Amino acid sequence: MSFLRSEIAFARILSSPQATLALSFAGIILVGAVLLRLPWSHEPGKVGFVDALFTATSAVCVTGLAVVDTGKDYTLAGQGIILLLIQAGGLGIMTFAALFYEILGRRMTLKSKALVSDTFFQRDIGAEFRSTFRTILTITFCVEGAGALSLFVLLPAGQDWGYAVWWSVFHSVSAFCNAGFSINTDNLMVVKGSWGVLLVVMTLIVFGGLGYLVLHELWVHVSMKDRKDRPFQARRFSLHAQVALAVSGLLIVGGSAALLVFGLTPEETSWDDRLVHSLFQSITARTAGFNTVDIGRLPSASLLVLIGLMFIGGSPASCAGGVKTTTLAIWLARLRASVRGEREVRLLDRRLSFELVNRADLLFGLAVFWNVLGVFLLLWTQSHLPVGARELAFEQISAFGTVGLSTGVTPNLSTFGKLWIIATMFVGRLGPLTVALWVFPPTMAHVRYPNGTVMIG
Repeated sequence: MSFLRSEIAFARILSSPQATLALSFAGIILVGAVLLRLPWSHEPGKVGFVDALFTATSAVCVTGLAVVDTGKDYTLAGQGIILLLIQAGGLGIMTFAALFYEILGRRMTLKSKALVSDTFFQRDIGAEFRSTFRTILTITFCVEGAGALSLFVLLPAGQDWGYAVWWSVFHSVSAFCNAGFSINTDNLMVVKGSWGVLLVVMTLIVFGGLGYLVLHELWVHVSMKDRKDRPFQARRFSLHAQVALAVSGLLIVGGSAALLVFGLTPEETSWDDRLVHSLFQSITARTAGFNTVDIGRLPSASLLVLIGLMFIGGSPASCAGGVKTTTLAIWLARLRASVRGEREVRLLDRRLSFELVNRADLLFGLAVFWNVLGVFLLLWTQSHLPVGARELAFEQISAFGTVGLSTGVTPNLSTFGKLWIIATMFVGRLGPLTVALWVFPPTMAHVRYPNGTVMIG
């Protein structure tokens, strides 16, 4: 009987919407790894299967961590595969679960619709999926196209025309999808003096990290679509959009100010250079993973600032990872209510439900647990590396936040270290709460236990 119950529970886990999402991402990663392992995708003897699997995971999870040189060790065909994996991963977090049902011609269950709507769109999209999906594609390709054109125009003169086009397209998609992949060996340090290029990349990163729902609301406000004779001043953003925009802005400004105070590398001597690169690293640390300075040479205080930004990440339903800006806002609102002894948790003059606050607490706790475990495992298994806890903690949080910044540790990881970072990128992309609900589905308690007291503090 117990064996039968275990079989039923296992079948329920595999049939859950979370399983569909996780297995779909895993399938794309495996296909990508096989394609990247083919001889025409890489230079002879440069890429093993673990390296291909790592790259495919990093691309689909839009992380950007790399164990080999993307521009040198992968051929143009291999770089094209990486770009397609980045695009699939960037769109996937918003649309892949619903698209999976659409392709198979299956009707989504009410439970599946509720999960997709709550996780990706925060509204019922079941009846209007096709129009919503077209809107997503339109916004994505318009922003990426405009970014690629801007980068091509702003690139320094003297570049080969064909290379300049490919460079612009690759980095535009990578920036909007918050992937952080670059076909330059030194990432974007080669264009650190071109402020126009950096401004375009920063804009793409910010748009990609806000999330579809926020971008859609911004599009409605700018285009005045569906105005219905209402004045512009009368339109208001949703609570979600207000929180995402406010927290994102505060983190960008706060992160830039902190990096200015704590310092960058010695090469940034002028005030203008420090300001631009502090702003760039503050933006890219939460979502993308591009770098214009040598991360391994940053002061410890600046690395700690970047770790905090990477852990928070972008906004829900976006191309970014981390615990998300809205989770941070809810957690801080709950902390404020607890300190004040208030029974209700409020955010921007709106009362938050107990279920929402509880999920934010659970997500925050699971994220902390996973990363503490990861740092411990890396310290235990990567003792051969000439680095300390600071660098390994940075690597762990970068993978979890699907950021892709590194102090230079990634290529030297052992096989176990690479596999753990692969698992961390996967968990960070799906979200620890989604993974927990998949592996440990909620159950109804049939027993009520007596109250107990435990001393704390």
